[in-house]
Amino acid sequence: MALLSLQSVSKSFGALKVTDDVSFDLQPGEALGIIGPNGAGKSTLFNLITGNLRPDSGQILLDGRDVSADSVMARCAAGIGRSFQIPQPFGHLSVYENLLVAARFGGGLAAAEAPGFCMDILRRTGLAGVADSPAGGLPLLSRKRLELARAMATRPRVLLLDEIAGGLTDAECVELVATIRAIHAEGTAIVWIEHVLHALNSVVGRLIVLNFGRLLMVGDVKTVMNSAEVREIYLGAEV
Repeated sequence: MALLSLQSVSKSFGALKVTDDVSFDLQPGEALGIIGPNGAGKSTLFNLITGNLRPDSGQILLDGRDVSADSVMARCAAGIGRSFQIPQPFGHLSVYENLLVAARFGGGLAAAEAPGFCMDILRRTGLAGVADSPAGGLPLLSRKRLELARAMATRPRVLLLDEIAGGLTDAECVELVATIRAIHAEGTAIVWIEHVLHALNSVVGRLIVLNFGRLLMVGDVKTVMNSAEVREIYLGAEV
């Protein structure tokens, strides 16, 4: 059984159809990438999966159960965690306190369990050295790491990453990718939206291509990136 399954999911804002009959499965432990031009509906798709938006039609299944009508909190408790394109930590709280909030209220951990759990995530995401620093003063790479750490603190089985490598230097991307690879190696399933393709393609095994809200192609990385249609529509190359 697929861990996460979207079945003919559609969403419109007025006359604009931003998600148009999208279907795909995510297997347990899989890393799946989503690419497409700006405005293709990628972040909207994440908002539908997490419950920030409700689909007009279709179903979103987690472990075979329809969660399409469940709240954001219910889906988080069921194992769907996410990062956002623009990190929005509690700037007045420390890095460690940001994780405590996520672990207690997103991950459902008891007060006695949360501190050790959060410190372990801080170590795994390279943030242990800034645990007591105010989150609002972090540089970009550390803010991205914190966004990842906060998502991990909700104890997800499905981790949604929304352009988490955006704005980073090549060297910073290498560091972040190593962290994401380690998380994936521990068994967490990942769906990753990204424009930094060399980072994305070094982690995922399959790619989904969206264009104007529709599913253009699904396949392994090499097949998708070599597709003339994908290169023309997504990369803007004439072939």
